Amino acid sequence: MHNTTQTAPLGYWQDAKGCLVPESMIRPIDRERDRLVAELVTKAREVSKVLADFKAQAFGDIGAFIDLSAEQYDAKVGGKKGNLTLYSYDGKYRVQRAIQERIAFDERLQAAKELIDECLHDWTEGARPEIQAIVNQAFDTDKEGQINTGRVLALRRLAITDERWQRAMAAIGEAVQVVGSKSYIRIYERIGETDQYQPIPLDIAGV
Repeated sequence: MHNTTQTAPLGYWQDAKGCLVPESMIRPIDRERDRLVAELVTKAREVSKVLADFKAQAFGDIGAFIDLSAEQYDAKVGGKKGNLTLYSYDGKYRVQRAIQERIAFDERLQAAKELIDECLHDWTEGARPEIQAIVNQAFDTDKEGQINTGRVLALRRLAITDERWQRAMAAIGEAVQVVGSKSYIRIYERIGETDQYQPIPLDIAGV
């Protein structure tokens, strides 16, 4: 039985354009390719479910441990914004729970950019070429038209006292919007007797 186009009428296969092709016209190599793809997709879904189940169980177990620790020792376990690192007793293994927020900027970023442009225009040409380059890179967009949030936020670390620059930096801070977050479980094993750890890969590219 055909594996990947089960919705096609009996005796037909549906191609990528949605056209129905009589099964008798399908070349053997196309049949074999389709069988291989369907087999790998089925196995990939099984592996994906195992990883999803592991992630859910790991988060649940870590949450239960945090509650147990807080209950027994009246102590808060965890780091900034839910990040957490746990070590085995011998220090050989390390488990990290990481919550990574995805941020974007609202319309106030444009106001900040205008203030920054005023500063760059008024400062003596050539006096701050490195600042000009940093600002230009910060507001460059990628292929999807997105601004690199890390570069924009890094502008706030520059020691510039111009009042307009300070207002621009304040506007950047106010423009930050948290638009979502992703949670991760990362597991590491210590390398020999060193203080270095290597990850136990949980993604197909790292195996």
